[in-house]
Amino acid sequence: MEASHTPFARPAFDQLPLTATSRYLDIGCGNGYTVRWAAAIATGGRAVGIDVSPAMIERAQQRSADHANVAFHTAEFPTALLADGSFDVIFSMEVFYYLPDLEGALDATHRLLKPGGTFACAVDFYGENVASHDWPADVGVPMRLMDAAGWRGALVQAGFVEVTQDRLRVPAEQASESWKATEGSLLTVGRRA
Repeated sequence: MEASHTPFARPAFDQLPLTATSRYLDIGCGNGYTVRWAAAIATGGRAVGIDVSPAMIERAQQRSADHANVAFHTAEFPTALLADGSFDVIFSMEVFYYLPDLEGALDATHRLLKPGGTFACAVDFYGENVASHDWPADVGVPMRLMDAAGWRGALVQAGFVEVTQDRLRVPAEQASESWKATEGSLLTVGRRA
């Protein structure tokens, strides 16, 4: 997934307020690519990834062996493995619409952040991206479909403030599917007060 997600994940990641001492979490980290990006910036901090797939966590650990400031955990989210108030930045790419208890997951994300911390959630499956609406049937997995206003409202309901949204698109000549250039990924960012 790294190759298909990077055109959207990288511009989203580049907006995050990471510093040399940040504590970073990627929910649904896959092979750990954004964790490695964060570890390269937060050299005096910590970059953590969680994923439900043991195979992905094993791959993430292998690919991140040269980063001393990373940790990976196989876990469903939310998880008791992580302490409330322990992260400056939390990122997630293409995960939250799969979670059966979205409200609970957003509440947990809010609690995991330190005051002033930032959460960035990127999704490709959303109301305005009509090309994505058949995905649950195509993959046989339930997904929660919400439009941009729904995602914004869900973060506000969970207590996030200063919620902003952006559409991350790729140039048409680089898009493997037309929606990547027209609708793009929906990025919703909020802060814990």
